[in-house]
Amino acid sequence: MAHDERTQARATAARAWSPEATAAACATALVAVALPWLLAWNLPPSSTFLNQAIAFGGWGALLALRLAAVGTVPASWPASRAGRPVVLALVLLGAAAAASGAFGSLPSPLALSALGTLAAAGLVFVGGLRLARADGAESALAPVALAMLVGGLGSAVVAAIQVGQPAWADGAWVAASALPGRASGNLRQPNHLATLSLWALVALAWLVERRRVGGAAGLLFGLALVMAVVLSFSRTGTVGIVLLGLWGLVALGWSARVRVGLALLPLLYAAGWWLATHLASHGEDAAARFTTHGDISSSRFAIWSDTLALIRARPWTGVGWGEFNFAWSLTPSPHRPVAFFDHTHNLPLQFAVELGLPLALLVLGLLGWALWRLVVTAVRAAGRGPHAPEAQALALLVLLMALHSQLEYPLWYAYFLLPTAFAWGLGLGAWAGRAGAGAAAAPGMAGEGRDPADGAAAPGSAAAATARRPLATIACAAAMVVASLLAVADYWRVVVIFAPPPGAGSLDARIQAGQRSLLFAHHAHYAAATSAPQPGEAMTSFRVASHYLLDTRLMMAWARAWHAVGDDERARHVADRLREFRNPASQAFLVEACADEAPGNAPRQPSAVPTADGRAAVAARPFQCEPAPRRLDDRDFR
Repeated sequence: MAHDERTQARATAARAWSPEATAAACATALVAVALPWLLAWNLPPSSTFLNQAIAFGGWGALLALRLAAVGTVPASWPASRAGRPVVLALVLLGAAAAASGAFGSLPSPLALSALGTLAAAGLVFVGGLRLARADGAESALAPVALAMLVGGLGSAVVAAIQVGQPAWADGAWVAASALPGRASGNLRQPNHLATLSLWALVALAWLVERRRVGGAAGLLFGLALVMAVVLSFSRTGTVGIVLLGLWGLVALGWSARVRVGLALLPLLYAAGWWLATHLASHGEDAAARFTTHGDISSSRFAIWSDTLALIRARPWTGVGWGEFNFAWSLTPSPHRPVAFFDHTHNLPLQFAVELGLPLALLVLGLLGWALWRLVVTAVRAAGRGPHAPEAQALALLVLLMALHSQLEYPLWYAYFLLPTAFAWGLGLGAWAGRAGAGAAAAPGMAGEGRDPADGAAAPGSAAAATARRPLATIACAAAMVVASLLAVADYWRVVVIFAPPPGAGSLDARIQAGQRSLLFAHHAHYAAATSAPQPGEAMTSFRVASHYLLDTRLMMAWARAWHAVGDDERARHVADRLREFRNPASQAFLVEACADEAPGNAPRQPSAVPTADGRAAVAARPFQCEPAPRRLDDRDFR
């Protein structure tokens, strides 16, 4: 019996890592990880939707392919317990999103999008847990690490073009950077470029450690990735480089050459930064990034202060999942940042302001405990067997994302969320069952034996005897691929509103079709609200669009709509909040229309207008020229 089980396990491993299966896994990982980072072309209204749709579909395909190839997974194993805190946290977040849509004012497209994203993250996390036990950490990590390296190197080329030859950035293959002299990659955000480059450095270190990349090539690739971080001029990237350097000093599980390479990263970064700032034509602008001026970082303290005020006002229940922008934009704030923020740029604050302190602390406690276990496992793995590099690489990937999440919201993008979930699940799953894995080694890649710490169940053990094929997980992964394709089709309903092909029909017809979109109707409602000849007739669209992102154009139209329906109190409140943003696009609406408030202008005298009976009446000043008579907040607009 034991002999038959060993034979079956070896056959499964041979199928899983045949040349065909290996090539398929690598190709699918490139689609799931590298392609979303490198795709520049997109369709309005979102500049990242296609990147995220590819990430969803690619990760679903990768999980389905690998789980189907490796065969069975132990029916009961310690990794299931190790993953419970993360799964429970995702369930709580999903419940909050569902409650915000069902009992709050969050429109159903936004609630459904959040639920789908959280479900996908949970599936990829569980898939990582299962692959850790069925396939082993090294085998499961290899194609993903390769894809991260390819995506990082491709992004380094894009960064060099954006800074060195910006005229080559055509928007189809290379995205143009909105910040002269500063690279943003094809994801169009410098901090995103920095983080994916840091991830690629971790992947490179692991690939060099496992001798899948040679030392000379590793050196050249490492220099290119460091320069990509340099050209982003991201302070988040700077902190990440320092973290990797410190890890190289203490990471006992790596070989000497990899540790030295990691430890030297801060010095290489400093040299690259000096070179870039002295040779680039925009060197002075780049150097200014490390002051308190010139970028969104100078607004972070202001947005954090406003967030804390909202938390103090509603500490128990929060403003509702997905409602931060709505609540913040409609709450008076004399010192408001000029940018339109849809996120607090800090994950703990985001949870606290939207979920309320009790639920936020519970979710953060669960995630913090799981992160602590992952890092402690990585530290304890150092020097304890051949699988320490996997433990430390996976912990570093999650730690770098946790760092970035303190300053921005990268986990709101599928091309960062799903790799993080996979690394977290793989890291917890591979080492949770060390004690119960058995002493016998399972067959590994290319016929090499696996240490029990690698996560594979030993043939003949009780776990192997009760193993079963994860059909439910495979089915869910396949459904994730189908769902991503359906989402693209659904997105096309709103694409034609903003980029109509020939024969697309009238704007009104396209908007009405877009409003029937399951996931993206809010874009159609935005178009309806901001293009309506009579804004007061589009109040239904305002109720949807205002919960996605309140910007200058929408707030001006919304104020006019409230005025048109006779509610000048709300109209003036919206105008007052818009005035706090000090946006140049609102100049005509807020200043020029109110001549007595325009600098240097004499007060405009009331004008006489004829009434229906022929008498002269004094025309009232525009509604936006008068302040709201009393203080309102977002709850008065729900």
